[in-house]
Amino acid sequence: MDGVFQNELVKELVEKYRVLWSIDHAKALMAWDNETYMPKGGVEERAMAMANLSTLEQKLMLDPDFVSLLERAEGAENLNEYERGVLRVLRRNIDYLRKIPPEIIFEIAKTSQEAVQIWDEARRKNDFEKFRPYLEKLSSLAREVAEKLGYEDHPYSALLDLHEEGLDIKKADRIFDEVIPASKKILEKVREDNLFPDTHPLEEAKYETSAMEKVNRELLDLLGYSWERGRLDVSPHPFTITLGIGDVRITTRYEGFDFKRAMFSTIHEFGHALYELQVDERLKMSPIAGGVSLGIHESQSRLMENIIGRSRAFVSLIRPLLEKHLDFVRDYDDDELYRYFNTVKPGLIRVDADELTYNFHIYLRYKLEKLLIAGEIAVGDLPELWNEEMENLLGIRPTTYSEGVLQDIHWSHASFGYFPTYTLGNVVAGQIWTEIVKEIDFEDTVRNGKFEEIYGFLKEKIHRWGGTHSPQELLKRNFGRGYDPESLIAYLKQKYTG
Repeated sequence: MDGVFQNELVKELVEKYRVLWSIDHAKALMAWDNETYMPKGGVEERAMAMANLSTLEQKLMLDPDFVSLLERAEGAENLNEYERGVLRVLRRNIDYLRKIPPEIIFEIAKTSQEAVQIWDEARRKNDFEKFRPYLEKLSSLAREVAEKLGYEDHPYSALLDLHEEGLDIKKADRIFDEVIPASKKILEKVREDNLFPDTHPLEEAKYETSAMEKVNRELLDLLGYSWERGRLDVSPHPFTITLGIGDVRITTRYEGFDFKRAMFSTIHEFGHALYELQVDERLKMSPIAGGVSLGIHESQSRLMENIIGRSRAFVSLIRPLLEKHLDFVRDYDDDELYRYFNTVKPGLIRVDADELTYNFHIYLRYKLEKLLIAGEIAVGDLPELWNEEMENLLGIRPTTYSEGVLQDIHWSHASFGYFPTYTLGNVVAGQIWTEIVKEIDFEDTVRNGKFEEIYGFLKEKIHRWGGTHSPQELLKRNFGRGYDPESLIAYLKQKYTG
């Protein structure tokens, strides 16, 4: 901590916080295990353990001695930016835990652990009624949380702020009001003029899982993933989880066809992992030793997956790797691979959506969550409303629950207010792209795999700071503005219609 935390009160605060960090560390490992290797029979005990750890963490965080120490530190003068960051993050955590009763903390932790397993089975069996009681309970708990936290305009704003500090429905509405109409115009242009294909033969090409596993592992080698500090595993819904700066794990999925799905899932999660792995080591085990928000986090994964991963330069870079393990790739040149990576077609599944249609999927969830949290609709209304909204936005209609309301894992995590951060991530990725091309020959850097230049830029501007600055402050300090969809829209226009 030398050189970062100088104030004695803050030093003592960070030292005491390490007990809380240790609980988070254990919870993260348990959550990772729950979605990867845990036997289904272990869910009841795991849920109870997670619930008790969560309430223990609340008790320790609200310990009068710890709170008093924070208050004294808040009164100190001449604190540096890292110290102020620690106090900001701890104050947010304490304010939350003071307002939310232990029984709600317990129920959310317990029910969400159980719900993950139920959701997975319900999705596979296309059985909404099996998951419905859990969704009703978790959404009800989310409404209670919103009421306890308080809000100015809408209960959903309280939940948005939990995932993205400072975000409310006014800001979110403004972003969607710009992104959705602009994306619709670009999409119409692409489809009318047939600028990008809506299907490609490679989408039907089958692969052996063992071969695709080799592709993904060598791809991560190429990108610079640290195997000494990470793992690649399989889960129903790919995710990244941080146990600490020295342990950041990712998962992917294999479906046996359309290899770009498995590949881009892996690249996407690598973007999340890179963020955590490049946090300043001096912040280790402190309250600011991690990504500052879900929106900023998502910007890193979307930058890697879309702006880098779907670029022509990246196609040239990875072709030898693909041909080595996937024989059928040899039948297609770079231009065809690029077109395969960038097919544009309204689809039902969010995680498989292309750049142009992806934000429509998020907008659908945003609209439904606002209604649900406000109590304007019931959980039982969701399947039909989902189908209607999908038809209105993209002209297609789900025929099963699995390709509609049951497709995402997030509601089983009680993550209401989470989905808008995906579009926020796209917006911020556009802003980063605008700035990075001013300093780096982007195409040459990617084509030659010189990612250290890009990673250096990201580390200096975003990664190394961890949670030191709030999301919007971080953007304003390094890019001169907060959330601004203009860059994303410009990027999409240039790529798809330029």
